[in-house]
Amino acid sequence: MATLPACCIPNKFKPVTHCIFDLDGTILETETIYSKAIHSILQEYDQELTKEYHTTITGLVEKDLSIKMVKDFDLPITPDEFVTVFRERSDSFLQEAEFMPGAVDLLQHLHAHRIPLAIGTSSGQYAVDLKFSNKKEIFDLFSHVVCGGSDPEVLEGKPAPDIFIVAARRFPDRPSPSKCLVFEDAVNGVKAALAAKMQVVMIPAPEVPYDCWKLATLRLDSLKCMVPELFGLPAFNAPLPEEKAVNENDGMDASEEAVTNET
Repeated sequence: MATLPACCIPNKFKPVTHCIFDLDGTILETETIYSKAIHSILQEYDQELTKEYHTTITGLVEKDLSIKMVKDFDLPITPDEFVTVFRERSDSFLQEAEFMPGAVDLLQHLHAHRIPLAIGTSSGQYAVDLKFSNKKEIFDLFSHVVCGGSDPEVLEGKPAPDIFIVAARRFPDRPSPSKCLVFEDAVNGVKAALAAKMQVVMIPAPEVPYDCWKLATLRLDSLKCMVPELFGLPAFNAPLPEEKAVNENDGMDASEEAVTNET
């Protein structure tokens, strides 16, 4: 994992206590699966999915995505019919989606240091269950998951802030938004995090232009490049809470022993 570069200005960032992760394209490599599904649908109507257009729809909840696609491409199907075909062409691949580089190491590190974690995703519970089915040991690290596509408390999907506001509110200690750090790959997710008054680390796809990620608090090429201490989180080489407690107790015992010997 990365270390703090000499060129970084730590006071640009504010300390946080909780982390909220987007799921698709941030933790799991599912965007390729979804992109292929959309591309195949458009091909049937002699339409093309460009990289520029794909950037505008990444991170949308399924309902908003289907409405936008049908309208923008003037497709002769309803949004519900679009969703049906979209699921048929993507669901079978979601269980086998790979983790994004650095995701597992970062999640395990934060969890080991008792940093509360949550997921704020545009996916519905239906899709999340598919993605989690073969990866339970990792997703058990999270306090909770907010599914923007099916959660009744999420009135609007990204780029509205609802998903992240609900995710913060469901932590047992209900941290203020300023104490939450969001990890996102999509510009709609970055806008949602900023609208929720949270800092946001963006890990965009290589082809995403500067104008789409310049608003992020920090941009990374990969989660492998994350430097947690920039945001007041434990460094990768920091002792675990249990080790720290043992070291502190050992120091206290040694001090008491010295006093006893002097007496």
